[in-house]
Amino acid sequence: LKGRDLWVLVLGRFPTHHKIGIPEFKYVANMHGDETVGREILLHLIDFLVTSYRRDPVITRLLNNTRIHIMPTMNPDGFEATKVPDCFYTRGRYNKNGEDLNRNFPDAFESNSADIQPETQAVMNWIKNETFVLSANLHGGALVASYTFDNGNTVTGTLKGYSRSPDDDVFIHLAKTYSFNHASMYKGTGCDSRQTFPEGITNGYSWYQLEGGMQDYNYVWGQCFEITLELSCCKYPPEDQLEKFWQDNKVALIEYIKQVHLGVKGQVTDKNGNPIPNAIVEAQGRPHICPYRTNEQGEYFLLLLPGTYVINATVPGFKSMLETVEIPDNTGNFSALKHDFTFSEAPIGSRAASCPKTPLYQELQRASAAAKPTLHIWGLMTVMLVIFK
Repeated sequence: LKGRDLWVLVLGRFPTHHKIGIPEFKYVANMHGDETVGREILLHLIDFLVTSYRRDPVITRLLNNTRIHIMPTMNPDGFEATKVPDCFYTRGRYNKNGEDLNRNFPDAFESNSADIQPETQAVMNWIKNETFVLSANLHGGALVASYTFDNGNTVTGTLKGYSRSPDDDVFIHLAKTYSFNHASMYKGTGCDSRQTFPEGITNGYSWYQLEGGMQDYNYVWGQCFEITLELSCCKYPPEDQLEKFWQDNKVALIEYIKQVHLGVKGQVTDKNGNPIPNAIVEAQGRPHICPYRTNEQGEYFLLLLPGTYVINATVPGFKSMLETVEIPDNTGNFSALKHDFTFSEAPIGSRAASCPKTPLYQELQRASAAAKPTLHIWGLMTVMLVIFK
C-alpha cells in the first residue's frame, strides 16, 4: 500500500463496539480501482443514512438495530492510478503491486498461490475481528447480482455449470432482493447482446470461474454471506451520471441491508448464564466446511429463509442439542428470531475454532450424502473477455 489507510465508517446506535443481538453488516467498494460507481454511491449512502436518522422511521429503526460498516474504497492506489474515465479495463484495476485483489484471498477449492496483499490482509483481519453476518462488494463492468460460489468442484455441481453452496436458496433470495429493488437490474439485460442474466442474478461459477475471490472467502472463513454487485456497464462513467446511479441503487442498498435480520440468532450459554464461545451452531442439512461457531459472547447468527429448521448446537467434547425452530420473516421487525441454547455442563475454557487454511469441499459430500439437494441448473453463459468480476 502506498502509505494509504483503508477507511471504514461505522454507523449505528452503538457504532464504536459490537452489542449482543445486533448483527454486523458491511459494504465494500472499489476493490478494483477503476470500478468507481460503488465508491461514489457508498458515499451517498453514508450521507443518506446519517441525514435520515431520527427523521425517517425506517432508517431510524434500521440504524438502531444494525451496525453498518461501509468501506468506500478497498483499493485507493488503483483508483489513484486511474487518471482518465474509461468504460473498459485499465491498469487501475490492480493494486500498487499489480495484483488483482479479487483473486487474492484463500480459496476453498484449490490452493491459491497468490501472495496475500496488504489490502487483502487488512480485510481478512477485519472479518476475523468482527461478527459479520451479511455483506456485499460493489463492482462495475456488468449489471448483475452474483452469488457464491465463484469456484467449485464436482461436489458443488460444476459438471452442470453451477457451483451450489449449502445455502443456495438464501443466496438466490439475497441476489433477487438487490436486483428486484434496483431500477433496472431485474430486467436481466446485459451490457451487450451476448450476455443476459435472467432476473438480474447469476451464480458466480455459472458466469465464469474465478479463484481467490472475496465473496467465497467471506462465506467459508468469515461466516458472512456476501454477494458481488455489478452496478454499471461502464467501469468509470462521466461525473454527470453519478446522481442517476445513486437513484437507481438507493432502494436496493437499503432493502439489502435489512436482510441481515433474516433467520435465527441467539446465545449459547452454560447453566450459570456464562457465554460459550466456539460452540458450533448450524442448521441440519446445511453443513459448512468451516463449521459456523459462536463468538466471544457466545452469539450465533444464521441467515435462513422462513420455514421450519432443526438447529444443532454442539460444544466440542460434549453432547449436541437439537431444537426445532419455526422461522418467520422478521426482516420488517429488524430482528431475526431469537433462540438461545443452555448447556447444563460445558467446558470451563473455550477451545479455539479450527478451520484448515485450505478447506476442500469434497468433505461435504459425506456430510450431505443422505439428503443431496437438487441442483438449480442454468446454462453456461457466454462472457466477453473484457468483462471482469
